[in-house]
Amino acid sequence: MKITFSPIVMDATLTLSKSGDILTINGEQFDFTDLPDGGTIPSGIIPCDFICGEVSRINGKINLTLALPHGLNPSQHVAYPRCIRDAADGDIAVPHDPVIEEPPMPTREEWEAMYPKVQVGEQTDVED
Repeated sequence: MKITFSPIVMDATLTLSKSGDILTINGEQFDFTDLPDGGTIPSGIIPCDFICGEVSRINGKINLTLALPHGLNPSQHVAYPRCIRDAADGDIAVPHDPVIEEPPMPTREEWEAMYPKVQVGEQTDVED
């Protein structure tokens, strides 16, 4: 199976695994066993938002393109991913950037502790 990736800004994750001609995308199986050599499934026929374009079998190998979701500023290996020329059975490593978790917003009490209120007319340490 040859998998080509098409990077796209999308708030989603992509997980893949393969068993023979069955590709599992985010837990949903797509069985291409009955696709004959030289055959093509036209774009839009397969009900999966991640499959971009047609799926074909060339020289016995399934060929397809999958959307590769990423954030606004992807790394080079995600923005320009290499295709997988001969995917082995099992889980397939999908190019991705590590998830960076935003720190939680401070509570009102934490905010006030960081930035105490200054009363009008109160002297501060800031020079004019």
